[in-house]
Amino acid sequence: MLGSLLTLAGLALSDALISRTGAAVRNLAFVLLAGASSVLMSGLPEALFPGMAGRGLLVAKATVGSLSGAMALYFLGNWLGGVREDARVYQLTVWGAAAVALAAVVLGAVASQVALDHYQAVLLGAAIVNMVPVLMAVIAVRRAAQRGDPLAQWMLVAVACLAVMVSGLYLKGLGLPGLGLAAWLITALATVAFFLLACGLVLLRNHQNRQLARLSRLETGVEPATGLATGGTLLSKMEHVFWRTARQQGECTVICLYLSNLYELSDTLGPGVEHQILKTMAARVRRGAGFRGLVGLYHPRCFVVVVSADRHNPPLQETLDWLRSNTDKPLSVQNSRKGYALFKPLLGVGVVRVDPANALAMDVLNEAERRALALVHTPDIETERAGLSSPTLLD
Repeated sequence: MLGSLLTLAGLALSDALISRTGAAVRNLAFVLLAGASSVLMSGLPEALFPGMAGRGLLVAKATVGSLSGAMALYFLGNWLGGVREDARVYQLTVWGAAAVALAAVVLGAVASQVALDHYQAVLLGAAIVNMVPVLMAVIAVRRAAQRGDPLAQWMLVAVACLAVMVSGLYLKGLGLPGLGLAAWLITALATVAFFLLACGLVLLRNHQNRQLARLSRLETGVEPATGLATGGTLLSKMEHVFWRTARQQGECTVICLYLSNLYELSDTLGPGVEHQILKTMAARVRRGAGFRGLVGLYHPRCFVVVVSADRHNPPLQETLDWLRSNTDKPLSVQNSRKGYALFKPLLGVGVVRVDPANALAMDVLNEAERRALALVHTPDIETERAGLSSPTLLD
């Protein structure tokens, strides 16, 4: 259990350092505090270090669990969308977290003063206090699931594991007789399952929020449906590829894929179908271009791939053959009435090989698009290969 919690803490720390968002920091704080509470209640610290078994450890056991429960309940309210999604649930989580935190302070004060032979009663009070945020979490998550939150049902499973975890850990801390290895194994498994589910759901919701924030900003120079560079941004990136390749004394090849029938289903299936087609076609073109090739969108009908060639790169013809044979495969699109239709892309592929030291991005794009248009109705692979046989140098 400790090994799993340390691994999750490392992953949460990495996510916080990489993304540098408030949600990632909250996730890290939750893993550290709740994980520390679980390890304290397991009895492992005093088993490994007998000198730790004193009043300080007992006070920590009485307070850390309740504080982590309060924090988890508050973070759950934010994860469920906060006040903008459901004001009643948000008030339940906020006021519930405040009440549990106050109870943790009271428990800490009592634990610091009570005689050690009465400590079991304090620990029993801590167990009761820790079950309060679990019950509140069940109410909040169940209400969110009923109101249509797609991740709330999975969070309900995590809360069920949390209930088993809290019960088992406090039974272990109280040292009740009759509970053996099977009970502790179930407790450890429930603890690991809770943290895995909770952290996974938090990371997934954070990713969804970042994606929505990115889409809401509508970045300049990026086509919203595909995320591909377009306009001046595309030209700027092409010039950068030309400059970098010229420094390496290589050459560049610009490939235009002209999708002539992009809008042919708009009349029958309604507007918006072209966005589905663009997203699928963009994914195919990205896959064919690989991780190093620049992929952009000259305009909605025209995809652009810029490939730098040198002796270390695979033959360009393989990339071109893959694009030509895979991008024109039929794809399924959906209309507003949940009906499906098959779309067969009609493509022309234009190829221009340039000397990057002397090439101008706009001239190269226009030439590649012209060649692609000429090949839309005569998709002859041998013609395309003929275009590759003699390099074209554009000033």
